[in-house]
Amino acid sequence: MLRLHSELGRQFGGVGSALVHMARRPELLCGALAAICTVITLRFALSRAKDVVRMAPPPVRFFSRNSSVIDLYMGQLDQVERHCHISEVSVILFYAPWCGESISVREEIDQVAEKLQEQVLFLAVNCWWHQGKCRKQMNLFYYPVIHLYQRRFGPIEYRGPLTAAYIHKFIQRVMTPLRYVSTHSVLLDFLSHYEPGVLGYFEFNHSPQPPGYLTLYISALHALKRDHQGTIRFGVITSKQVAEEISVTDPGTIYMHRHFNSSLVFPHEVINFTAVNVYSWAYENRETFIHWLRPHGSKSLLLNNELKKGPALLLFFPFSPLAEKQPLMEKITEVILQYRNCNNSKTIQRVLQYLEENEQKNRDVQSTRPLFRTRKPCCNTVILSQLHSIAQTHNICELCINQTIGIQPSVVHIARCSFVEMETALDSFYLREQSFFQLQSRTVECSDFLSYYSPFNYYTACCRTFSSPINSEQINVIASLELFSNADHHQGMFSDNSFPHIEDTATRFLDLNHGHVNITGLSCNTNKTLNFYLLDSNLHWRFATRLGASECAQVQEFATIVDLWDEVHYVFDHEQVLDKSSIESIIKNYSRVYSPLSRHLIVGTKSKAQEEYLIAEATTQTFDSIVLDGEKNVLLLYYTQWCGFCTVLNHIFIQVARLFHADDGILIARINVAKNDLPWEYMVDRFPTILFFPRNRKDWSVKYPEDLPLTVPNLVRFILWHTPQLVQQNPFKCCNPECIQKAAELQKDRISQLESEIKRLHAEMQMLHQAEKQLIYQLSVSWQEEHQLKLHNRALQEKNENLKHHNEKLKDLYQQRNIELAETAAKLSEIATVSKQLLNENILLKTYMSSIEEELEINKHTSTSLPIEESELPTTHSENAEVQSPN
Repeated sequence: MLRLHSELGRQFGGVGSALVHMARRPELLCGALAAICTVITLRFALSRAKDVVRMAPPPVRFFSRNSSVIDLYMGQLDQVERHCHISEVSVILFYAPWCGESISVREEIDQVAEKLQEQVLFLAVNCWWHQGKCRKQMNLFYYPVIHLYQRRFGPIEYRGPLTAAYIHKFIQRVMTPLRYVSTHSVLLDFLSHYEPGVLGYFEFNHSPQPPGYLTLYISALHALKRDHQGTIRFGVITSKQVAEEISVTDPGTIYMHRHFNSSLVFPHEVINFTAVNVYSWAYENRETFIHWLRPHGSKSLLLNNELKKGPALLLFFPFSPLAEKQPLMEKITEVILQYRNCNNSKTIQRVLQYLEENEQKNRDVQSTRPLFRTRKPCCNTVILSQLHSIAQTHNICELCINQTIGIQPSVVHIARCSFVEMETALDSFYLREQSFFQLQSRTVECSDFLSYYSPFNYYTACCRTFSSPINSEQINVIASLELFSNADHHQGMFSDNSFPHIEDTATRFLDLNHGHVNITGLSCNTNKTLNFYLLDSNLHWRFATRLGASECAQVQEFATIVDLWDEVHYVFDHEQVLDKSSIESIIKNYSRVYSPLSRHLIVGTKSKAQEEYLIAEATTQTFDSIVLDGEKNVLLLYYTQWCGFCTVLNHIFIQVARLFHADDGILIARINVAKNDLPWEYMVDRFPTILFFPRNRKDWSVKYPEDLPLTVPNLVRFILWHTPQLVQQNPFKCCNPECIQKAAELQKDRISQLESEIKRLHAEMQMLHQAEKQLIYQLSVSWQEEHQLKLHNRALQEKNENLKHHNEKLKDLYQQRNIELAETAAKLSEIATVSKQLLNENILLKTYMSSIEEELEINKHTSTSLPIEESELPTTHSENAEVQSPN
């Protein structure tokens, strides 16, 4: 009991001391209570957070129920393998329902699935549903993703254009990766293709799968897996006679055809004959002279990297991947083979002969299509000088420009050409002396030729010889009708060196182009070798419009030459059809030392409202007429829309334009260089730049000094200084008094304008002085405020240091209080344990007390019964004594 009482006293003493500490520092108790309340609140809020977030709705079908595509819209990736065992070729589309490209490709996949549903299995898997296996296992970073499986081989990811035609073509390449070459014509067709080809010779007489055939088959699939464009074509020769044409005799030989370099045979002795090694060998030794560019639409350095390699000829034309024949593609291939055929290779000659034969077969079909689109034709009668060599046999010619096929001059009225058109035509006409006969003839003889200076114009010259001098009356009699009508009667008199008239058949027209434009081996004879790039205009026409193509073109065909090294850009004429002759012409004209092609310049638009402005807005087209006008002094401002300082100068130029608005001899103009290209001699290297072009002396242009402040007086002084006509002009040299009076009035008006301008400048100077005083006052006030701020900042820094020291003291005190609180909490826990022990001991004490009370009651009961027993005891003792006494 004494031990229990001492323990209770010690525990209650600890509790009392803890309560005393809490009473002394009540903020500790409040902080502990606040922390406990915060923990309880956060636990309650987090327990209800699952009720705030809304569950995602279940996915729905992405493809319609009637579609040929099996839609696994719940992301059942485990069912894909089960479905793929059904078909040899499977196409799997991994999509996200919210993705715009996935939505756009859905219709394209539907179209392909309808055509190939009997041969190919199409699956679509939703890889965005968070509960699906596809989302958990695939880890895709972009959508859509198209995978193809060919039996057990795959996946082959398709990364080409997301259109039905291109997807269909790629699936066909996966279905039949090898082309079987069994005849001579099929071999020539395979070798004449612009893509590099790999051929394997196998004998199928004894086995349906001879040794090495499966390796080549898988190698072709590896090629499609690595390059979705399929730049390497694989084929199998099944005939021994066909194999001997390419000098292959041993079965199992893998042959790689190359046009310009020697062809190769796979070295079995050096490299292991595996599918990966065959493809790697073909990929490393491939020869590509035509490159397809397929920009994906977002920011990319694809075009920039290719243009850095050298001058590039970009050809835009509609390309159909599923078409069996590509006539324009064959023509382009023929042109490039001729262009790069430097050694007159027999292999290339054989390929060119085969392409020409195919072209000959298709000419009847192509004749319905016009060979070129030209502007309206015009004709003029030209009298040749006797000093000219052509005049020795021909002294009068009818020269027509842009005369199209099928138009008969005898029934159609032909307009007369302008002087500028005829000047260019005559230059080309005189350069083509070899085109005319050197025989004395009185018949009308015609020749057709392309312009050397402009490859987009076609000229027809019909000449006739006269023995006697020609007067003006005879010139009027000899009209174009007679010349052209007489030419029709003498077509049979042409020799081998002559050229047929343009009204002749298309066959003669094509022969004319081949004869005049010969580009064989031209790439080795010039330092401006071109790289050739093809783009599908159905997909990338917006790139063509940025390079200079017409946005409203009926036929999306366009060609352009871009040379980053020389910073030049040539554009194909919009009115001409892209064909073999036009491509050869632009290549030959570009390859000349002094290229006659005109550089393409970006032309800005000019609205009609700008014509009424004080400042004339010059463009690429109007630069010559505005700036180079010999009758006017022109002050030109070079600016761009991104130049901030250029906009500051607008009010200065407007004021100067108002001053010289009454003078017709001075013009204030500007040009936006960012939207208008100019020849290099008129370009500047910084913005804004001001140039002054004097009248009749445009080559004496002067630049505004950079160290001179750009103000209205300085700019006016600059104009007057470089325009001596305004200063040195003596108005009194006129021939009559009226002229003198008008000149005096003009001078008075000018003087009055200058006086008003001087007054206005004085007023502006006074305002500037006042503004300067105000600025000085504001600077003094700001200096005082700055000084006060510095003092205030110092006081704040001192306070900050004091607060830091106080904060450190508080942290130390806080740590001490935390230690005391921890000790108090430990004592409280001890008190709790001791209290439990005391309760147990109290219970034991109660039971012990109850037992003692029971014993006391028993003792009390026994004490009351003792007297009775004692009264009985004497009697017994007396009886015993009586009994014992006689004895």
